[in-house]
Amino acid sequence: MREATPASHANLRLVTAALVAVLVLLGCRGMPSPYPPIHLNPNMDYQERYDPQEASAFFYDGMAMRQPVAGTVARGQLVIDHRLSFGRDDEGYLLEASPIPVTDDLLAHGQKGYTIYCQPCHDERGTGQGILFERADTPTASLHDELRAGYSDGRLYDIITNGSGLMAGYRYPLGVEDRWAIVAYVRELQEERRTLQAEREARQ
Repeated sequence: MREATPASHANLRLVTAALVAVLVLLGCRGMPSPYPPIHLNPNMDYQERYDPQEASAFFYDGMAMRQPVAGTVARGQLVIDHRLSFGRDDEGYLLEASPIPVTDDLLAHGQKGYTIYCQPCHDERGTGQGILFERADTPTASLHDELRAGYSDGRLYDIITNGSGLMAGYRYPLGVEDRWAIVAYVRELQEERRTLQAEREARQ
């Protein structure tokens, strides 16, 4: 009788491993079975969740289904006031006058926004001699020159929203009413400047 050699043992192990591999592959063919599959990590298959309309003791109102956050607008149901949001009329032209009535509270709010976002460049009175001009010698528009003073309210609002030249737009840090408040305050600065000039000319 021939004795088993190391080579025959190696061949036997190889054949055994091949048979085991075939059996494993046969078991993965997806054959139907009356028994549920074995889930080694079942947390992704059987997650804790609520069914629609199910009650919940977690929320104070006992409802698992939550109401939308206040102010949420469903897709396709947004109603936009173009005059308020974009400073344009129904035909797309820039508004001549602000759609928001000017009040003392609006002017105070506009002054606050102007001080934070506009004053560093345009300076406190809107002359364009702010920090950017003083330290970097960067030309900054005066809000009192003939061109800017002739802008409509809609044009000023559009510039604050989208920017112009070196000026960045402020649609993200400033809300719609915040921008209109700044427009109102700029108009107040321009009116004060015209009044002072008229008084100087009257005294001469």
